[in-house]
Amino acid sequence: MLKAILFDLDGTLANTDPLHYQTWKEILNNHGVVIDHTSYKQYISGRTNPAIIQDLLPQLSATEAEELANYKEVKFREIALNLKPLTGLLEFIEWVENQKLQKAVVTNAPPENAKFMLEVLQLQDTFPLVILGGEMTVGKPDPAPYKLGLEKLEVSPLEAIAFEDSRSGIKSAVGAGIYTIGVASTHEPESLLEVGASIVINDFSDAKLRQLLDNWNISGM
Repeated sequence: MLKAILFDLDGTLANTDPLHYQTWKEILNNHGVVIDHTSYKQYISGRTNPAIIQDLLPQLSATEAEELANYKEVKFREIALNLKPLTGLLEFIEWVENQKLQKAVVTNAPPENAKFMLEVLQLQDTFPLVILGGEMTVGKPDPAPYKLGLEKLEVSPLEAIAFEDSRSGIKSAVGAGIYTIGVASTHEPESLLEVGASIVINDFSDAKLRQLLDNWNISGM
């Protein structure tokens, strides 16, 4: 029976990738590293800041890397004041609540960003549980953040669905044994299916999502 819905944050609750891309492109260019949309998806999207900086700017010291990551997120928050929920999200959350399903956010976003985005989206009181992969020993694509989410909610992988927009996030959720729905806000559907998404939707108004849930055994129904 379905008992819980787990959501990624960036790119899933809101399409933030254009803003992250803009910010990373400017910062990396200042360090002599040029990225395009393809390299962004490969090296940045869905990953933790330490992993990104280690790959792209390995010459930085630990202190310099931390300062750069903090600076990047400050710049992101400066341009992300008008974020909007992904199409259909609010209606889907209402459905989740009507079904009395548990819900959580599982994200690699830094704590300040997660708090900021949930407030801008007016969802700060919607999710009683927010798992911050970036604060754990390992973040996505490791399954650990989703495993912790399941543990905190006291549900099994077979009792949950995860929504993810990045290859890294899908690997994490699938690795934890969760049925994972790809959200094609930042990556091509084929790319998300390739790493384990069971289906891919365009957004939360997609008819494929409703058809899936109509056939799912919901706890308490």
